Amino acid sequence: MVELKRPEIKMSLDEKDAKLRALIDGYDALIVAYSGGVDSTFLAGVAHEVLGDKALAVTSRSPSVAPEELQTAAELAVARGWRHLIVDTDEMNDPRYLANDGRRCFFCKTELYTHLDKVAGDESISKVANGANTDDLGDYRPGMEAATNFEVVSPLVESGMNKQDIRDLSLKMNLPTWDKPAQPCLSSRIPYGTQVSVEALGMIGKAEKGLRDLGFRIVRVRHYGETARVEIPVVDFDRFEIVRVEALAVVLGAGYAVMEMEPKGFKSGGLNAALGDLGTQTK
Repeated sequence: MVELKRPEIKMSLDEKDAKLRALIDGYDALIVAYSGGVDSTFLAGVAHEVLGDKALAVTSRSPSVAPEELQTAAELAVARGWRHLIVDTDEMNDPRYLANDGRRCFFCKTELYTHLDKVAGDESISKVANGANTDDLGDYRPGMEAATNFEVVSPLVESGMNKQDIRDLSLKMNLPTWDKPAQPCLSSRIPYGTQVSVEALGMIGKAEKGLRDLGFRIVRVRHYGETARVEIPVVDFDRFEIVRVEALAVVLGAGYAVMEMEPKGFKSGGLNAALGDLGTQTK
């Protein structure tokens, strides 16, 4: 696995922001891999402020991305006046991705960066950037290996920014994503070793959207065939009981036969423990 090093010098938030803007200014033109999440939205916003129309935010459209996430990202780009492009990625036709082993994210990002590399050539832009931050370092991130293979830059890491820095600066920029919960791709809800399918992704996406519509901002529907295992923060358990009937209707309406609750509550990366069983190194 490729690991980026954390900057050694401690900097204030303003110093990190200044360093980020100087880095972006030095690129002259930049493509940002823009998913609509906290990090990539912030990076796209700063790139637009620094480079204007020489910055291009590019979002992938695939079954592994919830449709409402794509729509929200596109609407924000329009509202902010960013140059924005949507590309259709084809990871669902890659059997290595569908196999869903510990390298799934590598094949997904390889597909994405292949498209971004082509866009960069068409636009005569030499740099492509991702939204990785210093909190991502040291975690199991096969997507970062793909980024290295395509010489994708990580300016948030280079400027020493962690997730909280990005949220704080996003708030100062009045970005609506400043307090947005993490929303990784829908394939991350399928246990490693279980094949990814369009049908499963559709079920997950529909169930999660319905539960969010019931007021649960942080929710994961882990996919176990006909069983949906719902994860929400422990603090939301009492409120969930109040709407349990409605929640069950949502989950069954998405195509599941059984709804279970994870008794330990929501945990980011909750399925990663299985990586060791697959012989995949997690650090």
